Amino acid sequence: MARNVKISVLSLSRIWQGMHKRSSGDNEADLQLMLDFLQEQLNEVLPDHPDLIVLPEACDRFMFWPMDERMSYYAHRGNRVRDFLCKIAKENHCYIAYSAARHVPEDTELPYRNSTQLINRQGEVEAIYDKNHLVPSELDSGKMRYGAEAPVFELDFGRVACVICFDLNYDELMYHYAAQKPELIIFSSMYHGGFVQQSWAYNCRAYFAGAVYGNPSRVLNPLGETLASSTNYYPFVTTTVNLDYAVVHIDRNGPKYQAAKQKYGDKLIIRDPGYIGAVLLTYEGDDKTVMDIIKEFDIILLDDYFNECRAHRKAHIEA
Repeated sequence: MARNVKISVLSLSRIWQGMHKRSSGDNEADLQLMLDFLQEQLNEVLPDHPDLIVLPEACDRFMFWPMDERMSYYAHRGNRVRDFLCKIAKENHCYIAYSAARHVPEDTELPYRNSTQLINRQGEVEAIYDKNHLVPSELDSGKMRYGAEAPVFELDFGRVACVICFDLNYDELMYHYAAQKPELIIFSSMYHGGFVQQSWAYNCRAYFAGAVYGNPSRVLNPLGETLASSTNYYPFVTTTVNLDYAVVHIDRNGPKYQAAKQKYGDKLIIRDPGYIGAVLLTYEGDDKTVMDIIKEFDIILLDDYFNECRAHRKAHIEA
């Protein structure tokens, strides 16, 4: 049964931020400037009626301000950008992934976190992920504490995991998530990551929605293919993904999913990226799920196939 989710990713504008290298000295004026800018950027994708909008890391920060001016701005800002985004999420019945410095006043030693707050369709913060792998200077000069947890969150459209910028470099975090079987990775960043984005999508067997500040933002499928990307002209893009999917190996499965294709026709989409020996199956009908078809035709999921191969090797090595 198709589970279509419309996703918007925004790069915002490094050029715009670069024009404001110093504080005006009036935190309220600067905050209003930021709110107006964010509204302008969101207005580009809201007409598409997305289910999820992903913003880049530190989306409400003036990039090149000295630390003392930045901290003064954060103190004045408080939760006002978050509350502004909550209002937009409620009015447009969508989720917003808001990635920014989050103040934790009860922590007097390190009172900030680099967080993604997931705002739900009711305009409430449903979940928070704190960046696990900070760049050391974020703690040393930015008074941020490392995040210590990395759960997968159950949203109304599916299972999502959050990753922020430098996190992308750490295989241990990727495999921690892979074991929890997310359906979508939400990546908010200033660092693009290049092919590492594709590695995360493939190894987690998940769609990947990456909003990267001032760089192309894109949505990948679980095989690491780009489905949609922002450009140098338009720093935003919206596309739809189907979370009723499965990744399977071609060995022993090819005749099975081809037989399924003969039965279900254009409702069953088989996506072959080439070269990796795996395909993505999605089902566009409303009468069954892709897992129903997997069971009907005895198709082996990719990870189950690899585990069978491991067991076969172990049995013959130890024989």
